[in-house]
Amino acid sequence: MKLHNSYTNQVEEFNTIEPNKVKMYVCGPTVYDNAHLGHARCYITWDVLYRYLKFKGYDVTYCRNVTDVDDKILKKAEKEGKTPEEVSTFWYNRFSDSMKALNNLKPDVEPFATKTLGEMISIVKDLIKKDYAYEVNGDVYFRVKRFPQYGYLSKQPIDKLESGARIEIGEQKEDPLDFALWKKDEKFGYNSPWGIGRPGWHIECSAMSRKYLGKTIDIHAGGADLIFPHHENEIAQSECANGCKFVNYWLHNGFVTINKEKMSKSLGNFLTIDDLMKKYDANTIRFFILTNHYRMPVEFSDEALTSASNGVKRMLNAKRTKIDNTIDITQFEEYKQFVDAMDDDLNTSKALAVLFELTNKANKDVDYAFTLLYKLAEALGFTFEKASLSEEELQTKLSEISTELGEQFISMEEIIEKRKMARLEKNWDMADKIRIALDKSGIVLKDSKEGTTWELKS
Repeated sequence: MKLHNSYTNQVEEFNTIEPNKVKMYVCGPTVYDNAHLGHARCYITWDVLYRYLKFKGYDVTYCRNVTDVDDKILKKAEKEGKTPEEVSTFWYNRFSDSMKALNNLKPDVEPFATKTLGEMISIVKDLIKKDYAYEVNGDVYFRVKRFPQYGYLSKQPIDKLESGARIEIGEQKEDPLDFALWKKDEKFGYNSPWGIGRPGWHIECSAMSRKYLGKTIDIHAGGADLIFPHHENEIAQSECANGCKFVNYWLHNGFVTINKEKMSKSLGNFLTIDDLMKKYDANTIRFFILTNHYRMPVEFSDEALTSASNGVKRMLNAKRTKIDNTIDITQFEEYKQFVDAMDDDLNTSKALAVLFELTNKANKDVDYAFTLLYKLAEALGFTFEKASLSEEELQTKLSEISTELGEQFISMEEIIEKRKMARLEKNWDMADKIRIALDKSGIVLKDSKEGTTWELKS
């Protein structure tokens, strides 16, 4: 298996620190707002890597942190008259719901920054002791020029970084390049040897990865926007504190763009996952993301999502047979083609082409084809829970149901909400009418603790 290492800018053979074990860290969310399509791209990408490593037989420990102490969280708390914990808890739960809706597996470890403060303080103390860091009036800064490799990951020479470095108002750095390890904050801070304060963003990941995975890890992944300064700073502080290499393979996914601009909250051009899933299901979003190589930018458009929707429906509507768990899937040529594609730096577009080949064979009654299709698609995170409708077919069904109920509906979610309100109001006549209208259109609703979903009658 080969992966592109951002640190060396080379596609390298993947070799683990311990035989058959993978220690994998992914930078998680700062929980203060809705997750958007850019987050979907990032976390689906690394969910696929996690699934594929397990599919290959590796014992994987996947750690993805939660940043629940940050300037953005504090600003939101002040604006809304809430505590930072109330804000971060609410948005963490929303983020978790979005990840579940996208069919992303939960990480093995999901540490919170506020629960790892002791480890952060310990690393900062070590850095001060080794003269890599210094304290000024309650703030602690890292001495960048004491780490000669600084800038290697982002491919930025130190003199170029110097020319753009600035000291902000209130900062008391020795050098403009130095970055904060600990910030004085008497209003929202925590006890430390340097007074009341809170951690700098970068130290959080160094502490959490060391606590849960060890001083040297196999894979550290995240979005390309984190290369500088976040990952650059992580390397500097971790390697200086620990006295050893921090990460063997740095992996980064490309941006999602709209009209050639990176999607981000700061630019205000983002689509939330919740809004996106009102129009497209998890399989479609995953298919859209995986048709592109993970390192390349992805240009969002409704046309691209519609094309993805049609592609995934073709696969999910393959003629189905009972899954045969007795067959050895590794004997088939399509399995080998799939593995070759994924082993080549996660070439998911080639892997999808193999799935389409199996779809065609399943439709021609090749006996092993659906079993193999199901198992390989599962390794990429697709689900075969229900037969799928094209957009045109769905609109026809919605039109039929609207006519039956004498009310216009533009989505199944609207109908589900209407039924929910009818039941809450004990309007059993309306609830029955909705059930009958759905039944006539060949749709059945399924209620569970997680909510209500719909599927076609089998």
